[in-house]
Amino acid sequence: MENKKRRSKKRRLLLLLIALFFTTVMFTTTTYAWFTANQTVKVNSLTVNVEAKNGIQISVDGTNWKSIIQTEDITGAATSYSASVNQLPTTMEPVSTVGEIDTTGKMKMYYGTITSNAGGSYILTAQKDTEVSGTSGKFIAFDLFFKVTSQTQIYISKASGVQVADADDTGIKNASRVGFVVLGNADAGDSVANIQALGLNLSAEQAAAIPKYIWEPNYDVHTAAAVAHARDTYGVTTTQTAGSQISYVGVKNDIAATDNVLVQVTDPTSYATTYSSLFGAVNVTHATKAGAGFDANLGLFTLQAGITKVRIYMWVEGQDVDCENNASGGSIKYDLVITTLSE
Repeated sequence: MENKKRRSKKRRLLLLLIALFFTTVMFTTTTYAWFTANQTVKVNSLTVNVEAKNGIQISVDGTNWKSIIQTEDITGAATSYSASVNQLPTTMEPVSTVGEIDTTGKMKMYYGTITSNAGGSYILTAQKDTEVSGTSGKFIAFDLFFKVTSQTQIYISKASGVQVADADDTGIKNASRVGFVVLGNADAGDSVANIQALGLNLSAEQAAAIPKYIWEPNYDVHTAAAVAHARDTYGVTTTQTAGSQISYVGVKNDIAATDNVLVQVTDPTSYATTYSSLFGAVNVTHATKAGAGFDANLGLFTLQAGITKVRIYMWVEGQDVDCENNASGGSIKYDLVITTLSE
């Protein structure tokens, strides 16, 4: 009788251990936004091509004008533009933004990490991450100056896009964003110091009024893992191809562990209601499909006569449903061609 009791206790203990094992496996294989492994994304190449047609000229310092700007021009801008803060890292990590601009003319970016709360649930914490000059950092940011003699509409050429840079398409290109911040305009005959200082010292009211545009490429495609992630984490139904654009909210303030922001939610926009001080709706002004992307050049904004300073951002959006563990470690290529031609 005693032996039967001991065998019964051993069986119960074995069943508990088996249950614990499978529970652990479930937690460790579940995917969440922001890469629970905190892995990075390699930037294979950055191509900035600006076609100087119909009178447009381009510069990295507001005084030396060219028809085509290349990566080395951006990285070397500090030689003639000491206040420049051009950040071109070789690897990137997910950040998030609602597109707000601070008083130094920079877009407010927040770097998120995943931790666990006392109950074992995944929670999001985030801190503001401001760019610095050089090849470190988590996202791309740089200044460009445009010169035109009259009011001119500019376009994102259909040759532009964010693409996979090698044979291993992890899907991270689908979480990429490009932002344009129009920091101000000056007369072409103004001093170089004044031209370069556009947008550097703003009041809170001026910063809030700065025009900004966010472009989401590849909005209509997702990997199988991203489709499952959208369903399981955000309660969003989408497809691997021909998907509709998915609304999301970005981070707009630091998030502490004590805020207990759960990663898994039923709707990606519910953050803005549940945590209204921490998240806000993102106005994606431009969105294009994958592959050919778009049939005609995409109208961006209008340049005023004279010299206009524009700060450009490229990042991986942590709040995008495509930003999940299986996508980490991917390699992407940014191609940006800006033109004055509509076709």
